[in-house]
Amino acid sequence: MKRIVLFIMTNIAVMLVLTATLSILGVGRFMDANGLNIQSLAIFSLVVGFTGAIISLLLSKKMALWSTGARVLDPNAPVNREEIWLLDTVNQLADRAGIGRPTVAIYEGEPNAFATGAFKNEALVAVSTGLLRGMTEEEVSAVLAHEVAHIANGDMVTLTLIQGVVNTFVVFLARVVGYFVDRVLLKNERGGGIGYFATVIVCELAFGIVASIIVAWFSRQREFRADAGSAHLLGSREPMIRALARLGNMAPGELPKNFQASGISSGGAISAIFASHPPIEDRIRALMAAGQRR
Repeated sequence: MKRIVLFIMTNIAVMLVLTATLSILGVGRFMDANGLNIQSLAIFSLVVGFTGAIISLLLSKKMALWSTGARVLDPNAPVNREEIWLLDTVNQLADRAGIGRPTVAIYEGEPNAFATGAFKNEALVAVSTGLLRGMTEEEVSAVLAHEVAHIANGDMVTLTLIQGVVNTFVVFLARVVGYFVDRVLLKNERGGGIGYFATVIVCELAFGIVASIIVAWFSRQREFRADAGSAHLLGSREPMIRALARLGNMAPGELPKNFQASGISSGGAISAIFASHPPIEDRIRALMAAGQRR
C-alpha cells in the first residue's frame, strides 16, 4: 500500500510541476484562451492513465487464474507428493522473504511460471506442468524463489504503477501537442478540429512506443533483482544459474499478454529495447559477476 501511495503522490507532484512550468512559460494561458484548461487536462490524464492500471492490478490474480486455467492447490489437502513439495517450498521461501504465504496454483502448459497480485501478503505463484516435469527440484526451487523475490520486491505493483505514470503523460502530452497543431499551425478557431484529433492519435502512438520502452527497461531491471533475490533466498546463486541454463534450452510457454512480463521469457525476441526480460546469457553473467564481487 505504501508503494501505491508513493507512486500516486509522485505522479501528482510531477503533473503539478509540469502544469506550473507550462503556466510560467505562457503555454497555460495560451491553452486556456483557446479552450483547453491545463489543470483540467492534468486531472483527466491522471484519471485515465491510472484507472486501467489500478483495476488491472486489483484483478490480476483472478484474471491470471481464469486466463491460464490454473488450479489452485488446497494447502490443507494436497493430492500428491508433487503438490506437497510445491506448497512446502513456496511457503518456506515466503517465510524467508518475510511475506505472507502466496496462493499456489498449477496449470497445464509448456515451461513457465509467474507471480502476480496487488499485495505482498496476498499474492499468487503459478507454475506450469511443463516446468515441473522439465526441471529438477533444485531448479524449480530456484524459479519459485525468483517469483517469491518478485513479490517481496513489490515488482508487480511497481511495474503496474509505472505503466500508469507513463500512460498519464502519454494522454496529457498528446492532447497538448494536438491543441498546438490545431490552433497554431492549422489556425482552427472553432474548437477541436480534424487536426487536433489526428495529431492526438499520432502522438499517442508515438509517445506510447516511448512509454513501452521505459516500462520494458524497468521490467528487465527487475528480472536481475529477482535473480539475485533467488540466490539470496536459497543461500547460493548456483541453483538459479543452473535453472537459467536449463531454461535457455527450453521453449518457454506462452502466457496471456497481460502476464507476459510476469513469466519466463528468453528476452529480445522482437527487439532488445522492447523485451520484458533480459537475454538469459546476460542474467547468468550478472549472477556470476555478483558472486565474484563478494
